[in-house]
Amino acid sequence: MLKGISCDFEDKFREECGVFGVYAPGQDVVGMTYLGLFALQHRGQESAGIAVTDGENMEMEKDMGLVSQVFDEKSLSELADFGGTIACGHVRYSTAGSSHPVNAQPLVARYRHGALALSHNGNIVNASKLRQELEDKGHMFQTTTDSEVIASLIAQVGKPSVEEAIEACMDDIRGAYALVCMTKDKLIGVRDPKGIRPLCVGRLPEGGYVLASETCGLDVVGAEYLEDVKPGEMVIIDQSGLRKKEISTSKQKAFCIFEFIYFARPDSDIDGSNVHMMRRKFGAELAREHPVEADLVIPVPDSGISAAVGFAHESGITYAEGLIKNRYIGRTFILPSQNLRETSVRIKLNPIKKVLEGKRVVVIDDSIVRGTTSAKIVQILKDAGAKEVHMRISSPPVMYPCHLGIDTRSSSELIAYSHSPEEIRSIIGADSLGYLSIEGLYQASGLSLHDHCAACFDGEYPFQLEE
Repeated sequence: MLKGISCDFEDKFREECGVFGVYAPGQDVVGMTYLGLFALQHRGQESAGIAVTDGENMEMEKDMGLVSQVFDEKSLSELADFGGTIACGHVRYSTAGSSHPVNAQPLVARYRHGALALSHNGNIVNASKLRQELEDKGHMFQTTTDSEVIASLIAQVGKPSVEEAIEACMDDIRGAYALVCMTKDKLIGVRDPKGIRPLCVGRLPEGGYVLASETCGLDVVGAEYLEDVKPGEMVIIDQSGLRKKEISTSKQKAFCIFEFIYFARPDSDIDGSNVHMMRRKFGAELAREHPVEADLVIPVPDSGISAAVGFAHESGITYAEGLIKNRYIGRTFILPSQNLRETSVRIKLNPIKKVLEGKRVVVIDDSIVRGTTSAKIVQILKDAGAKEVHMRISSPPVMYPCHLGIDTRSSSELIAYSHSPEEIRSIIGADSLGYLSIEGLYQASGLSLHDHCAACFDGEYPFQLEE
């Protein structure tokens, strides 16, 4: 029998993780967490987990796979029968720590004040140094994740409350983190001082509160959006209600600009801006910067749709669907041979020949990372009869690796680092290629250059990288 080959057919940055938490005594906190993780599935497809507390003890279920694969009616019923008042959940893509069941989250640590469940989105740049210091003190680690380093730091701080312990250890942690922590009687959300990763809070109609990476996680459980957790802020939710505490400040904010370009769901609002509308603006600016004579504007589904709508509206070129996405496969799947793997893009994207034949086509995508998929898409469109294929990218060239929660580790992985746009155009076989400029990105969005991290484009990291 041939061994299956895991095939990643998306030439994209991988999402980081999604976190979710709910405090709602007397309500179905497990069911709400399950739905919340479904809404956040786009942020991580490797593993999923839910932890729940009844006010005294904790129960947890987690494993490798999509939310629908990890949980079934029996496992959800067993968690619900536990009688929980608070729950937290996590969907993961491994950025720090290998892809292995032991690294699935939430992580549950037991220490002097009881049990602590932790869900983490981000990456800690000084995790190895902190881990070594903890191991020198006799700490033993069960996983290879930087998230366990955070949990261990919280556990070893001699403070009378978990809030004070989290506040104390934040002085040592450097990097990106949006945390949802759960004790037997509290739900806590924390965002790093630079606000690199998103986290928001909502209120349930029957009482109680929800924390989620994106507002789409609030919408699915009927929670009313209240606000985003501010950079350096801690939100504590317990029987007394919701209170906030500013625990760390930074003059420089550095929200990840790629959340607006690709990571977040289009229906989410982040820091006051709607993701879909932002991407439409990117597409409109792209049309102004790189006009072209063409018959059709088509998106690479799904991440290119919003920008394609903006490009078509600004340019006056007809918008059409020219590629149909197979929605019944995940981001990775198993192919039995290398020969089939090389044609894997066709399993996900299929052209509509009657739409494309004889047409000059503008293809809108959000980014080109390694270039492999772009070349296959151009070839698919030309094989389907497109007369010309003009590639337009609604972000600047990705030239530098991200060390704050995304899966690139070296510039050598990135085609734009070593090739000019014209060279990339030739490599992927397009008739023309245009990227949105960094200046256009900020001009279109109205966002401040000084409040966002665009290190993948300009190499200006918000931290001096130790690792």
